[in-house]
Amino acid sequence: MAQTSAIVGELKRQLRSHGLTYQDVAEALDLSEASVKRLFSDKQFSLKRLDQICTLMGMEISDLVRKLAPDPKVEQLSLEQEQELVSDVRLLLVAVCAMNRWQFQEIHQVYDVSETDLIGYLAKLDRMGVLELLPGNRFKLLVSHDFAWQPGGPIQKFFEAEVQQDFLKCRFNHPGELRLFVSGMLSTQSNEVVQQKLKRLALEFRHCHEEDLALPLEHRFGVSLLMAMRPWEIEAFDSFRRPEALKEYPPFSR
Repeated sequence: MAQTSAIVGELKRQLRSHGLTYQDVAEALDLSEASVKRLFSDKQFSLKRLDQICTLMGMEISDLVRKLAPDPKVEQLSLEQEQELVSDVRLLLVAVCAMNRWQFQEIHQVYDVSETDLIGYLAKLDRMGVLELLPGNRFKLLVSHDFAWQPGGPIQKFFEAEVQQDFLKCRFNHPGELRLFVSGMLSTQSNEVVQQKLKRLALEFRHCHEEDLALPLEHRFGVSLLMAMRPWEIEAFDSFRRPEALKEYPPFSR
């Protein structure tokens, strides 16, 4: 059953990458869209049905099975590669769009990047190992789900300099916006408990992002979540502390 689920999951991914919907599949199989949805939900495909869907995408069943083999994924770029990205903001823009599963035409239609330039940027990202450029201006993303920018590297510095202040320059009082700021005195143990909960929230955010990749672009919005926590006192207060009252935060107790 696990292998069947993997095949059906890959079939869904390939349909998305080819820009095909359940309605397209229904027309190809001469079925209703509801019947096709049941096929995917119940994971009940005959070889004939599977072959018909693969043919719709210009694939063989063997091609689909081959794609189940795990590919090596990029978990981090080098400092030099990150520097190349930040040296050209449009290249960075295309990279971020690709990592969010935008298609070629979606990037071209939304942003002022010519098709020629866009192909050139995708070719650069191909050479960097971020994606694999395919025929028809399609591409396959090669970064892992755990991909992360270099700590303190060019990308993080770029966002600190160019994005952080702009992100916080907001009243956070419109739909979809929320700002919470709480302050208190916690033990090191409580600090660690809250940090673990924040990490779980970040993981839940990532899971929602992955699930929503199946939705059309017009139903998805760029959303950023900033979470920060550290031992801190307002500088105006801290400046009045007596030297003998200064406290150094201890390491977490395990």
